[in-house]
Amino acid sequence: MDAEALRAVQAPLKNRYREDPDTARITARAEARLDRTDVAVTIPAWHGATVAGLHPAAGGDGSQACSADMLLEALVACAGVTLRAVATAMGIALRGGRVVAEGFWDARGTLGVDRAAPVGITDIKLTFELDTDAEPAKVERLIASAERYCVILQTLRTPPRVAVTRGTPAVA
Repeated sequence: MDAEALRAVQAPLKNRYREDPDTARITARAEARLDRTDVAVTIPAWHGATVAGLHPAAGGDGSQACSADMLLEALVACAGVTLRAVATAMGIALRGGRVVAEGFWDARGTLGVDRAAPVGITDIKLTFELDTDAEPAKVERLIASAERYCVILQTLRTPPRVAVTRGTPAVA
């Protein structure tokens, strides 16, 4: 896709969102189905199902997806797609590259070994490795724009309000 095609696709959306801001509020949804016998869940997704379970540091055998890894996968997916869209709009040719996220967490907190140890990822490092001939200043603007418009990165930087509720199981 080139810049002209991207603008053509996005222009009607941008116009609609300007004219009717309520149409820009999108509901994202995910669901996990509890496994009856294993410490695992199945997450139905557009590409099939992902089975997530315990990380080896918490007692898993490594055969199931780890939710911390999945969070980082969502981050690199969003950052990468956003970067490609911005590069396209800016006319920056990318021959390739990688977006890498590393997150650090303390298993002592997760397993309740040390109440002072944090639960969850405490530090994330996001790295853009780009194969391009673009001027360094232009690459810096590209990365800054990708940072600015990456939904997952901005969500992590400014956490949303999270409500936890208990629902009633649906009758099959």
